Amino acid sequence: MSRIRACFSECQIKQRKALIPFITAGDPNPTLTVPLMHALVDAGADVLELGVPFSDPMADGPVIQRASERALKHHVSLKQVFEIVKEFRTQNTKTPIVLMGYLNPLEAYTYQRVAKDAADAGVDGFLIVDLPPEEAETLVKPLQQYDLDMIFLIAPTTQVSRIEKIAQQASGFIYYVSVKGVTGSADLDIQGVSDKIASVRQHTDLPIGVGFGIKNAETAAKVAKVADAVIVGSALVQLIENTEESQLIAKLSQTLADIRHGIDNL
Repeated sequence: MSRIRACFSECQIKQRKALIPFITAGDPNPTLTVPLMHALVDAGADVLELGVPFSDPMADGPVIQRASERALKHHVSLKQVFEIVKEFRTQNTKTPIVLMGYLNPLEAYTYQRVAKDAADAGVDGFLIVDLPPEEAETLVKPLQQYDLDMIFLIAPTTQVSRIEKIAQQASGFIYYVSVKGVTGSADLDIQGVSDKIASVRQHTDLPIGVGFGIKNAETAAKVAKVADAVIVGSALVQLIENTEESQLIAKLSQTLADIRHGIDNL
C-alpha cells in the first residue's frame, strides 16, 4: 500500500480529516525547506505538498508565483527537489509527499527517469497542473511502475464526462479546486463545494481534498465538514514571504497548528 493510501486509511479509522499544507521547494532558500517540512508535520500535517519551482506557474496566483521566483533565484531544479525529499526521508519515512508543478520540467527530465528518481527519493505522487487526463497516460504508466500516485484537479466548471475520465486515471486522492481562478483568488462558497464533492463522489471512491481559498482555521473547518482533506497553500506561502527567516519555523508551525485545531474541533 502506498503511503498516500495508508495515510487516508489511517485518517478514516481515526475519523480524522487530512491536513495537506503546500510550500514551494527552495522558498525562501533551499536550506530551510527540509526544516519547514518537519515543522509542518510536527504541527499536524498528514501529507506534504511540495511545489516544484517553475518560471511560468500559470495556475498560481501572485503569492505562489513569487515563491517560485524566490526559489528559482537559488536555481532550484527538479533534481534538487528530489534531493530535498531524500534528505527529509532520512528522518521521516511515513508522511506522504506530493510534488505539485508543471509539465515542462518533467518532460525535460523524461518521464521514465522522473518516476525512477522520484521513487528513489521517497516521493509518493505528482500533481501536474497543466497535464489533462487525455494526455496523461505517457506519465501515468511510468509512475504506476513505481507505485507513485497521479493526482488530478477537478474544478467547479468540470463536466461529468471529464470527471469520469479523471476518475479512471487518478490515484491517491482527487484535488478539488474550490474556486474559479488562480490560487488565493476568491472566497469560498461552501455549499457549492459540498454539492460538487457529492457529484464527484458518484464517480470515484478516492478521497477528495479541497484547496484554493482556504485561509485560516475557520475556512478550513468549514471545508473539513464536506471533504476528506483540507489543502492550505497561499496562506502559508504568504507567511513565508512576510516573515523573517529566524522566526519562520515558529510562525508557520503555529499557523498550521491553529488550522489543525480548527479542523479537529468541528
